[in-house]
Amino acid sequence: MTRHLLKAEIHCHIEGATPPALAALQAEKYGIDPSKVLRDGAYVWSDFSEFIVCYDAVASLFKTAGDYALLTETYLLELAAANTIYSEIIVSPDHGDRIGLGADAYLAGICDGIHAAREKTGIEARIIVTGERHFGPDRVVSAAEYAARAKNPLVTGFNMAGEERMGRVADYARAFDIARDAGLGLTIHAGEVCGAFSVSDALNLVKPSRIGHGVRAIEDPALVERLVELGTVLEVCPGSNIALNVFPDFDSHPLKRLKAAGVRVCINSDDPPFFHTSLAREYDIASAIMGMPDDEIDEMTRTAIEAAFVDEETRAKLIARFDAQGGVEAGDEAARGA
Repeated sequence: MTRHLLKAEIHCHIEGATPPALAALQAEKYGIDPSKVLRDGAYVWSDFSEFIVCYDAVASLFKTAGDYALLTETYLLELAAANTIYSEIIVSPDHGDRIGLGADAYLAGICDGIHAAREKTGIEARIIVTGERHFGPDRVVSAAEYAARAKNPLVTGFNMAGEERMGRVADYARAFDIARDAGLGLTIHAGEVCGAFSVSDALNLVKPSRIGHGVRAIEDPALVERLVELGTVLEVCPGSNIALNVFPDFDSHPLKRLKAAGVRVCINSDDPPFFHTSLAREYDIASAIMGMPDDEIDEMTRTAIEAAFVDEETRAKLIARFDAQGGVEAGDEAARGA
């Protein structure tokens, strides 16, 4: 349905992008029984806490730099086949340390996958280092310090993900100060499991240019107005939100309402196979289920590119490619007040 539209994505966790078929092959490679998390070609979990356990179990199937190169290239090739020109993947060097691979080798493998996919398809990609909230402030600070000293041209952003109900945003603010001082773009998971207050806290204490999810902001009209005034971009992941019961169905999902209110929003897949989705399906949902016309979907794609954590030369090339292949022109969006 939306195959003809160019796409961009700025919110996807690399381990969460593991196709079940690849997970099964990795389990066989290492002699691991995957049945606790993988049955009949699908991941098995029932709530957010179990999802995190399942996610970690799948992540544990990738043990070498080569494994991560394969995973990254596999995902980016899937995106490119769906007409995607840009991707930002969320990674956790802390995970590389926990599995004994080491953060440097972990990151090197992901970079190798990015380079391989770019050579084959032209897709552009960048890396967002994330701290995992449920491991505590010290670990999130360590992730920020790692991102700051990496000096890797593909590492352009910092994020915090994980169990949103643990700790206060204030407990983690120092990590974002470190990342900001290093010139990294800032985004933070908020307003997904927790309500609008978590988005407000993020805006007050982190001052990010983007919010991962942020959809619970719809519960507070004043906060919606604030997001419009600030121009903060919400990385919206509808399929994820429905799978995790943030909203009961797509009809009640606030993507259209947020956009209509003037909030800058874009479409993302989060952890696609865990939620029985893909970036292509998320675009199709916006079109076929939410009834959004192509020009509105194009506006969201342009928003993703405009908000991307890339240098301005790369951004200009992406926008030129987007416009040349039928994307919304820059002036059209401004004229609509979007």
